[in-house]
Amino acid sequence: MAYNKFNVNEELSELFNKLWDLDENRCEPGEHYRLNKGGYLKDARDLTKDVSEDPLFDWVDEAKVFEKPTYKYFIALLDNYTMETGEQEVVTKEEFKENVMFIDAICDTPLMKEAHSFLRDKGKAPGAINDFKKLLYKLWFKLYRRTKGDRDFDSSGFEHVFVGEIKGEDVVGFHNWICFYLQEKSGNIDYHGYFRRGTSLEREPRFITLQFSCKNGRGKPIGGSFIGTSPEFEMALYTVCYLMDIGSKVHIELDEYKVEVTVYGHAGGIGTAYPTSKD
Repeated sequence: MAYNKFNVNEELSELFNKLWDLDENRCEPGEHYRLNKGGYLKDARDLTKDVSEDPLFDWVDEAKVFEKPTYKYFIALLDNYTMETGEQEVVTKEEFKENVMFIDAICDTPLMKEAHSFLRDKGKAPGAINDFKKLLYKLWFKLYRRTKGDRDFDSSGFEHVFVGEIKGEDVVGFHNWICFYLQEKSGNIDYHGYFRRGTSLEREPRFITLQFSCKNGRGKPIGGSFIGTSPEFEMALYTVCYLMDIGSKVHIELDEYKVEVTVYGHAGGIGTAYPTSKD
């Protein structure tokens, strides 16, 4: 698809703007966090250039943000995975409980209730809330084989999209600002800068396409992420795009932004999902 061809899906734009307005847990720049956007990059194939001296996140008000239930349960999931692809993932009883608690928490928000209602009315999701939760678990947490030729169940939609995985020398997935902040704060990743194409225009963008390296020598040449959105908003948006089954790239107008949402399936679940600004 040509970069400048933007065909808006009006129905989903209307829904996602409603979800945007219902996102009572969304964070705002200056109030909940501060960004250092730094310099911009031109070549996604070159991981040797670092045009941003400072971390992407100057600060995040953890006390105000991370004590919210959906954030708290989301963060509890981030250490449940082995990032190396090709290595068997094991879900313990405690980790299963954490997955369920997270789904329960996001399904209790007005935002996810609206998404569920939309999908139910479209015949894309079961009406009973417990059955809908089971569907969310299957789409996001059911383990599958990602590595070709490997028999191990080494991945899941949640791991790939929100936590990230290591494949060879590259980080794959890893499309979440909360996980990025926590890894950056721990000194595990070094922000190199952003790409103008794919990043919204503000000084502190809501959508960013960026590059980073890891202290273990790996890195992500290019990847897109929301900034400041709640876990439930991202889960709802990607789930709706996947279940509506209208193509891997969905163009929406969200608030003041033009956004391309990319969602690919894998083994009956979410394979990858991320946003790209088209402003």
